[in-house]
Amino acid sequence: MLFFTQCFGAVLDLIHLRFQHYKAKRVFSAAGQLVCVVNPTHSLKYAPTRCAAAQVSTEQGILPPCHHHEAVHDPQLVPCTCPLFSCPWEGHLEVVVSHLRQTHRINILQGAEIVFLATDMHLPAPTDWIIMHSCLGHQFLLVLRKQEKYEGHPQFFATMMLIGTPSQANNFTYRLELNRNQRRLKWEATPRSVLECVDSVISDGDCLVLNTSLAQLFSDNGSLAIGIAITTSKVHSSEAEM
Repeated sequence: MLFFTQCFGAVLDLIHLRFQHYKAKRVFSAAGQLVCVVNPTHSLKYAPTRCAAAQVSTEQGILPPCHHHEAVHDPQLVPCTCPLFSCPWEGHLEVVVSHLRQTHRINILQGAEIVFLATDMHLPAPTDWIIMHSCLGHQFLLVLRKQEKYEGHPQFFATMMLIGTPSQANNFTYRLELNRNQRRLKWEATPRSVLECVDSVISDGDCLVLNTSLAQLFSDNGSLAIGIAITTSKVHSSEAEM
């Protein structure tokens, strides 16, 4: 009986996982062929990235300390773009993708339209859900962050960053869509470059912002499904035709 009970429980868990995956595919029929389940990255102590620390120092009129023994910083080097990690890595844009995949184990998906299924939405802030999205010949970084912008009031922030320059980012448009229980919410914008830092995008509010009650309306058993679509911008398309 004990063996049967354990096996039956495992089968039920497998059926439940498959059912959740199937429901996500039904909700987003256009992108149903590619659903990615993303587990959270949780940090008990938030360590701001160096670009965020430099932004705060600049706003306060404080210049970062100068160490004469350090080499002059190469402006072409990019700091690690992975949130919630105080990663000392620096490199060129061409090797950012390999660093994120090898060091931080971030998955990469291909396709113009995908479904981002974030699990364990109940975890305390700060928490991040991150994937890389490869389409139209470029790589994008999707970040969903749970963060307390005001004490005791966590919010969810979702944004798409191009692993490229700001001028390249202006050539694209991304759309995030939530669709559940006869409710639909869309956010459409131009992606920001990873050179601009995720922290600054979130602090500016230039992203999809959900409070806890709104996120619960679109979540299902603690998971939030976000449909993602990336297209070339109309300005870029018209210039190409000319």
